[in-house]
Amino acid sequence: QVQPVESGGGLVQAGDSLRLTCALARRTSLSVAMGWFRQVPGKEREFVAAITWNGASTYYSHTAKGRFTISRDNAKNTMYLSMDSLKPEDTAVYYCAAVHEFRDYRNFYSDSGRYTYWGQGTQVTVSS
Repeated sequence: QVQPVESGGGLVQAGDSLRLTCALARRTSLSVAMGWFRQVPGKEREFVAAITWNGASTYYSHTAKGRFTISRDNAKNTMYLSMDSLKPEDTAVYYCAAVHEFRDYRNFYSDSGRYTYWGQGTQVTVSS
């Protein structure tokens, strides 16, 4: 089983930085693409960033681009989301997701329905 486990959330002030970590329960050598999504109560889950299994390609939402950086270390079975210049509107539960990468992944990386494995989420709260 590929079971993502998130960590690193917390309460920070606007302008601060935070790094989220997503650990997989097994080796990532099985071509697992990964992504970060976030959700606030009453709203749909929102795409944040994604990365291909080998880290060669990364994708960002409009709101994340320029402030967030997604990366991974397959030797440690771990993915990261570094978030800088955080804003109150970044407050949400952040979820890590994984899927065995498929041929057209580059066209569907932002579609939460394409991901098979999900973590339990980690709360990020940004105060003004």
